[in-house]
This record gives sequence, structure tokens and C-alpha cells, in this order.
Amino acid sequence: MRRVHLAMNPDERQTSRFECACCGEPVERTWNFVHADGSAYAVYFANCYHHTGQAHETWIDVILGTWDNETNDDHVTFGCRVGPVQGSPHPAATLVQACQDGTGSRIHGVLLSRDDGLAHPLLPAFWDVVDLILANDPTVNHHLYKADTVG
Repeated sequence: MRRVHLAMNPDERQTSRFECACCGEPVERTWNFVHADGSAYAVYFANCYHHTGQAHETWIDVILGTWDNETNDDHVTFGCRVGPVQGSPHPAATLVQACQDGTGSRIHGVLLSRDDGLAHPLLPAFWDVVDLILANDPTVNHHLYKADTVG
């Protein structure tokens, strides 16, 4: 399998804030295109939660598919939670049902469950995109690795 170079343009990144339904704390949402060898490859949406009295966590949905036409016929969406896990001082990513927040729409294509995602041939591509997000999206990176990680 040929390795592709993934990148995102910081000028394309968008952010918004909204209130968490469970605790009223702010949620920072960021999204952007991911490019592979210069062409649109994926879109991600990351919600960074500051739950009251809980460790910070980020929920990421990644849509993979083609982006050079008007159809979304081949789009699939994976989801993961990144945050504290038992026995580790560092956040870890866990595959989850895509679009658990109810944001799934036509552009997302097939919303993969955890089990479907684990068996999907694009799973390695998904994890490559997540690694890129964790390292290069300033909102996500700061939220998980540099901020006070307990709200």
C-alpha cells in the first residue's frame, strides 16, 4: 500500500463554541479538510469537552471518501473518543460509533459503529487522520495535552 502525505491548511480550519447539554460548560468545536498529496481526502469534526469536575476529552468524527464531485456515495464516517483511560497517564483514542452527538447527515455517508469500524478496510487511514489532528489542530492539541486536563 502506497503511503500518502497528509496535511491540513490552517487557514481552512474553522471553530465554534457551544454549551454542553449535560453540564453547561463550553464545548470547542473545530473542523477542517485533510489533504492527501495535495487533494481533499477527508473532513474531520472534533468536539473538545470541558465537563465540570471531569478530565478533558475530545470526540472526533472523520469522513473519508472522494471530494471531487457533488455526490457522497462513497463517504464513510468513523468516530473516536480521545481522553483519559485507566492505567495510562496520557490520553488514548478509542473507536466509537460515529456521530454520537446526532450530527450525522447526508455528507457523512455511512455512519460506522465501533464493530463495523474495526472491520473496515479504511481503519488505518482513519487512525492516520486522527494522528494528524492530535498533532496539528491547535484546539485539540492544547485541549488534550497542554491545558489543565481536569475541568
